[in-house]
Amino acid sequence: MMSTHPPAHPFSTRWVSRPDTRNRKAGWRVCLVAALLGLVLGVAPSNATAPAPQPIHLRVVGGLATLAQYTQFEEPFWTEEVPRLTQGRLKTDIVPFNKAGLRSHEALRLIQLGVVPFGTVLLSGVLTTDPELAALDLAGLNPDMASLRRSLAAFRPHLERVLRERHGIEPLAVYTYPPQVTFCTKPFKGLSDLAGRRVRISNPTQADLLRPFGAIALQVEFSELMANVRSGNVDCAITGALSGNALGLHEVASHLHTSATTWGLSVFGANMAAWNALPAPVQSTLKTALTRLEAAVWTDAEQQMRAGIACNTGRDGCKGGKPGRMTEVTTTAADEKKLRESFRTSVLPAWLQRCGNGCVPVWNRLLAPTSGIPADTLPRTP
Repeated sequence: MMSTHPPAHPFSTRWVSRPDTRNRKAGWRVCLVAALLGLVLGVAPSNATAPAPQPIHLRVVGGLATLAQYTQFEEPFWTEEVPRLTQGRLKTDIVPFNKAGLRSHEALRLIQLGVVPFGTVLLSGVLTTDPELAALDLAGLNPDMASLRRSLAAFRPHLERVLRERHGIEPLAVYTYPPQVTFCTKPFKGLSDLAGRRVRISNPTQADLLRPFGAIALQVEFSELMANVRSGNVDCAITGALSGNALGLHEVASHLHTSATTWGLSVFGANMAAWNALPAPVQSTLKTALTRLEAAVWTDAEQQMRAGIACNTGRDGCKGGKPGRMTEVTTTAADEKKLRESFRTSVLPAWLQRCGNGCVPVWNRLLAPTSGIPADTLPRTP
């Protein structure tokens, strides 16, 4: 005869088929206490579904509109890459620097105040507000990419410390634009030929570099550059090789001196309160991703430098521009000697006048070893 009882389950507890009522009540009490502890500690019961965290919205001010740093790197990074990397936790609105209604000298202060929570600071733009930070991109300091990288490696820890301690800004990346080179409408063989010529500059340290050569520096906005060249008001223009090509300088200028005057270094940073408000995993994700972005921007700047020269001179390797027929003027030994002398006697003293003697030990400790040019304490004025 078959049994009317179902077979015992491997984990059957039929041996307690009559459980003690006291044990059952004790079990309920344990469960209740565990649930209450879970609420106190912020741990949901195992069968509860925790609500999904709300997206965090960031407002970001990027670099200059129309340039590759913004269009090819910053904008897609913040609008596409960051939401993907954070699985939708971060959503961002980004606007280019020159369309945000900001002036370069205001950016540092606005990030410090939190008006701009995340933003880009052009180092040449802080020459009047905190000239110590501008030391890294003084005209003539870094004539090529190798020297620029050495200067950044030496100065970066100090730069980051000053941003945190003096301005309440968390530094997250350092970007560079391609080098600023010199277009001229008339032939020349070396920088000494700039004497008497009206040269467009974009920042005051470029004027300091040109002064010993006898050139006349004119500060002209990028948007007004071509009109000034065509009218003859400007004989030469310092700007990026590819950005100058995009304006059409290769059609009106005949010679291109390819030594870098400045680079357009910029720091991307966050207001400290805004940064600290982000969850630690989000901070970690951003730092890792921004390190990769920085490396990509630097690689592109170097490629643009080569492509810009190739485009303006009509050589192979032109990418992103239109071929021209300009003559390349390379730096001669006489130019190098004159540039170093100009930096030592004009650029560095002018920077110290703005920065004060307190910047002398900073320079001599960090940038004198890489540049080979020490700073002297300025004499006291009566």
